[in-house]
Amino acid sequence: MACSRRVATVKPARGTVPGMTANITQPAIAVRGLRKKYGEKVVLDGIDLSVAQGKIFSLLGPNGAGKTTVVRILSTLIRADGGDMRVAGHDPVREPNAVRAAIGVTGQFSAVDKLLTGEENLLLMADLHHLDRREGRRRAAELLERFDLVEAGGKAASTYSGGMQRRLDLAMTLVGSPQVIFLDEPTTGLDPRSRRDLWQIIRELVAGGVTIFLTTQYLDEADHLADRIALLDQGQLVAEGTPEELKRQIPGGHVNLRFTDPAELDLAARTLGVAGRDDEALVLQVPHDGGVHSLRALLARLDDASIEVEELTVHTPDLDDVFLTLTEKKKEAVR
Repeated sequence: MACSRRVATVKPARGTVPGMTANITQPAIAVRGLRKKYGEKVVLDGIDLSVAQGKIFSLLGPNGAGKTTVVRILSTLIRADGGDMRVAGHDPVREPNAVRAAIGVTGQFSAVDKLLTGEENLLLMADLHHLDRREGRRRAAELLERFDLVEAGGKAASTYSGGMQRRLDLAMTLVGSPQVIFLDEPTTGLDPRSRRDLWQIIRELVAGGVTIFLTTQYLDEADHLADRIALLDQGQLVAEGTPEELKRQIPGGHVNLRFTDPAELDLAARTLGVAGRDDEALVLQVPHDGGVHSLRALLARLDDASIEVEELTVHTPDLDDVFLTLTEKKKEAVR
């Protein structure tokens, strides 16, 4: 389900939202008890979220978990069935225009008009934000420069690569100087270099004080970018925390010790009291939390026993492990 950016209806002063009292301590997004269902299918079942200003918050979950529905509700595109919400200090139900003035939305699929040039797409967004012609042209030129699209600005967007279209898409979102940007799977279909380029742009936006609400299917993307992550599954939040906090919830960290001599492998297994071994590869797997202190202790035990290790690798749970473990637990709980 794609999100449309075409939600601008009022002209905000740059850097401000009409009627909003500046308060750097209030969350950029606050949600309590958010509920939504379609017919008998419950899509969101009492979601609580808090997103700090000037941070990147990532919402993860399997297909159909409700991620895009959350974005569409918070960006005023659809209405919730229940719950209390604030986006940039405003209620999306009672103050939709104030919310729209404060946000930008980039959906799963590009909203670029491919028949128009890059510059014309930006000028169209300037018109939707009610910028006067001079300010609109100034803003378009500024964004073409910022997103390295000056040379392509006069060309039809249909000639752009996927990465260029995504950069233009995000530039269009920024025409209204939003305080909060919803990025709904923004790098879907991009090559690795284009993804990295977009990541850098996102980091620069946050460094400038913008808040990013990111949904993504790429767990490495959330790991690289997000300050906090929430995992949504079957309409409920099953975990929330920093990437490191989530990884620490999952067991399975270990150190692989590889030897050149079977005798050394046997000695290490007896010394460390572990049974996880691959005799053919001469590898011993030792449970480990990934911490520096415990790694030093392990090496000290090997050194004290005069055990020669050819190679050492550390494996700690990643977000793939978190995702698979917690969503599987959710499935088992429902059965």
